[in-house]
Amino acid sequence: MRIAYQGEPGAFSEAASRQVAADVEPVPCRAFEDVFAAVETGACALGVLPIENSIGGSIHRNFDLLLQHDLTIVGEVEVPVVHHLLALPGTTLEQIRRVYSHPQALAQCDRFLRTLKNVEVIATYDTAGSAKLVADGKLTDAAAIASARAADVFGLEALKSSIQDFEHNVTRFLVVSQPDQPPLSKARPDKTTIVFTLANEAGALFKALSVFALRGIDLTKLESRPFPERKWEYLFYVDLAAPQDDVNCSRALAHLGEFAPMLRVLGSYPSTKPAARAAARTEETLA
Repeated sequence: MRIAYQGEPGAFSEAASRQVAADVEPVPCRAFEDVFAAVETGACALGVLPIENSIGGSIHRNFDLLLQHDLTIVGEVEVPVVHHLLALPGTTLEQIRRVYSHPQALAQCDRFLRTLKNVEVIATYDTAGSAKLVADGKLTDAAAIASARAADVFGLEALKSSIQDFEHNVTRFLVVSQPDQPPLSKARPDKTTIVFTLANEAGALFKALSVFALRGIDLTKLESRPFPERKWEYLFYVDLAAPQDDVNCSRALAHLGEFAPMLRVLGSYPSTKPAARAAARTEETLA
């Protein structure tokens, strides 16, 4: 199964793609737009896209692209993110004058970067791509922030390890496919992602959210994005802790559709359950 992801081998998106299924063939893409194109054309069965990080927040570009393309969310995975400062073998920290990485990774390592003196921080398109840049250019005065796997792939060494601001750093990825594809797994969907617009009037958002609150449906994420075609109006992306075919959920969506000018279900899929994560943390504490 071919799965498109953004970045080079060793990127965290590649790690996410390998979690999706056992028989995957990860296909690197230069940009997020290329991931969507690979799935839409059938070159890849699935695409993996980062949507939010527990430190850096949402990846807004992918929210916008979900609306622009006719693909369906069929799953999600979470990947622990551990960043390392990588350089050519034999390079010392004192030699470093430039640090390359993706803007999200740079933001997640802000505290560490502030400790470096006389070092230029440069944003690039990818963490693993930054490691490749250092390796291919044989840059003895530069380093990249990337994964341990990227170090192995490109023959670099870690000058510093686990440099992210917070120990528990996790990125959530969405898995997308063409709408007519069979389900990704046999697991029953328990999460639904929607996007809608509202009239610009008092109480409109309260009214919209109340259709879920009155039916006991938990909202696990609410994100607003500018509506490009309408100045100072917004799109609202919502994750619902319920499958689309649940009676209460379907009624809530029908109710919302009565007054929302635009409503679209982006996917209903099995989640990475918060309860399971909480139980795992409890086991770690007791161990």
